[in-house]
Amino acid sequence: MKHALSLFAQFFALGCTSFGGPAAHLGYFRTVFVEQKKWLSNEEYSQLIALSQFLPGPGSSQVGFAIGLKRMGLLGGILAFVGFTLPSILIMLALAMGLSGFQDAPFVVSLIAMLKLFAVCVVADAVITMGKNFCSRQSTLIIATATAVGILVIPHPFVQLGFILAAAVLGLALFKGDSPTAMSTANTSIKPLPIILFLAVFALIFSGILPLPDIFEQTFVAGSLVFGGGHVVLPLLQDYFASNIGQDQFITGYAAAQAVPGPMFTFATYLGAVAHDSAITGALLATVGIFLPGFILVLAVHKHWHQLASRPKVAGAVTGVNAAVVGLLAATLYQPIFTSAVHSAMDMAYVIVGFVLIHHVKWPILRVLTLVLITAAANTWLG
Repeated sequence: MKHALSLFAQFFALGCTSFGGPAAHLGYFRTVFVEQKKWLSNEEYSQLIALSQFLPGPGSSQVGFAIGLKRMGLLGGILAFVGFTLPSILIMLALAMGLSGFQDAPFVVSLIAMLKLFAVCVVADAVITMGKNFCSRQSTLIIATATAVGILVIPHPFVQLGFILAAAVLGLALFKGDSPTAMSTANTSIKPLPIILFLAVFALIFSGILPLPDIFEQTFVAGSLVFGGGHVVLPLLQDYFASNIGQDQFITGYAAAQAVPGPMFTFATYLGAVAHDSAITGALLATVGIFLPGFILVLAVHKHWHQLASRPKVAGAVTGVNAAVVGLLAATLYQPIFTSAVHSAMDMAYVIVGFVLIHHVKWPILRVLTLVLITAAANTWLG
């Protein structure tokens, strides 16, 4: 029990202080669990990061879950997830429950407008950074461009899914020799039960056969299709939730998710709370739905990931999907993020300054958010 409480407390502390998004979270994890506590070697930690990149789901949360699994089995994985995610969940739930009573206050109106502009800066930075990582050759750039254009012209969830699947197929054909290592896979033994469970549950939920709440169905499907980190969940949730709660609340929740520590997937917590008659019930359904698919897959393959990922065809499919993710995110940057936030030359000026501070000057997210708060207060005071 003492070790369980210690593990939970460590992840809870990280959940309260880990600002900056998934990449920053991985840096925090490495400092604590590799350098300070020495729970993992550098090689073991690198393997967990590679696993999170290979599977759909919330990357940094999957790494935290896998660290807990390695430390204390399934209980450790659950405690790591709850500890790291709980602070963000509570903040997003409080925001969803309290915002409606103060949304017409001048400062709140100004703050919401500034948070929307902040979201433009963050997503633009993500598009450029991911583009450099995943679209370094002509073929991957073509996949990203085709995905962005297709989604902009036909903005439908099935179109997004179609492009992701098509990119995986193209990756199998074009990039199957991209595996960085040539491990022998003759003795690969992937436990089939969790994968079969995942596929069966996904098929039942996607088909609508199971009588499950819509909020859980929508978030589970979204969590099953997200490759590339928290930003990519935005378009997968947009059509269902934006039509139920409105674009303004949708974008406000997304912007707020940038402002809190911990995983950005708790954006779903906010959406579930706002969309459901009972905020707590909706938040719980959405949170479990968005995180569950990725954790089932981690549980299935975390002990054997290196053999699987070294297979040339799998590595090629991942390369194609990563390129499509960049295009999907680029399309989302325009609609709904940019179109919902930028309405004047002054708004564009704020975006330019914020983008330079985040992408080029490399200001920490918390520092930029402090500037956002100061600017919102100043705009309110000046009228």
